[in-house]
Amino acid sequence: MSMTAMNRILEIDPADRLVRCEPGVVTAELAAAVAGHGLFYPPDPVSGQTCTIGGNLATGAGGVCCVKYGVSADYALGLSVVLADGTLTRTGRRTVKGVAGYDLTRLFVGSEGTLGVIVEATLALRPARPPALAMLAQFRSAREAGDAVAAIVAAGHVPSALELMDRATTRAVVDLGHPLLASGEAATLIVESDAPDPGTHIAAMAELCRAAGAIHLELASDAERTAEILRARRLISPAVYKILEGMPGRPTAFIEDVAVPRSRLAAMIERIEEISARYGLYISATGHAGDGNLHPLVLFDQDDEGEVRKAENAYDAIMAAGAELGGTITGEHGVGLLKRDWLRRELDPAALLLQHALKRMLDPSGILNPGKVFDV
Repeated sequence: MSMTAMNRILEIDPADRLVRCEPGVVTAELAAAVAGHGLFYPPDPVSGQTCTIGGNLATGAGGVCCVKYGVSADYALGLSVVLADGTLTRTGRRTVKGVAGYDLTRLFVGSEGTLGVIVEATLALRPARPPALAMLAQFRSAREAGDAVAAIVAAGHVPSALELMDRATTRAVVDLGHPLLASGEAATLIVESDAPDPGTHIAAMAELCRAAGAIHLELASDAERTAEILRARRLISPAVYKILEGMPGRPTAFIEDVAVPRSRLAAMIERIEEISARYGLYISATGHAGDGNLHPLVLFDQDDEGEVRKAENAYDAIMAAGAELGGTITGEHGVGLLKRDWLRRELDPAALLLQHALKRMLDPSGILNPGKVFDV
């Protein structure tokens, strides 16, 4: 079911700092509209120029700023949802606080369209962000980058972005021609601060990166340089597509999503590198280092049965590694079809019974996004 034609922004309320919109509104367009009122909608997936508010809510998406500002669920005040029998219901409220009844809004956010169809959302807004500055730091190993992340968090800094690119991703963006990245390094951190006096915070975090082993640092002192640093993160998708174009056959990718405790981030990256070598596949990992959420990409030729099997095995190995490190199979992309078996492994039996009961109650005939997440 496509909701892209339902793309109206229905209300922007600066006094109550909220916006009402339909699910087909593109995230970047919503952000631009509320910015005209001096307001800020924080969830900012890298695909913000194309992804929609409805899709973000359906998967519980976050984005680059989530380390400081949170994810889509944190801004969903209320929803209008069409249930499986055609009933239109309203969840949540317009007020800042509200705990009347169970939190049905949070139930539908992240449910991947399996419990109802979101047709309208009331979203909280924040005042416009202050000017930000950024830096990038490159390291010889993922372990050093992980140490830098841990040091930044332990020191009490609250960056507005703390993104990581592993060795393969860094090389791909370098090959695409980003001017500030040095070649040969194994991991890159991109750090942004919109705190008061961001330059002081960036300098302090740069020293922590240097102490952790950074061998290449770029610190921005103005908005133009900041934008250039942040562009490295936005270039990941074009860089990977360029690699796909150069592969034989009919290449594609599993775009994965796994989250681990921040303290295990470096270990997870090392496990992914081991899995890549074991199966002889190109696997890169990037993601939101500030909250331990990685997005590994497994590239393979879908016309080559041997490569398909290797990609599936590599996918399972990555999920297993995340579980072994105390993580979860998805931080924001959802379960869909590929992770249904892994969801059964992550949840305990009582939780599985509750999940199935909710699905059967709200969609007894299994007509909402059938086959995804759970079978009825």
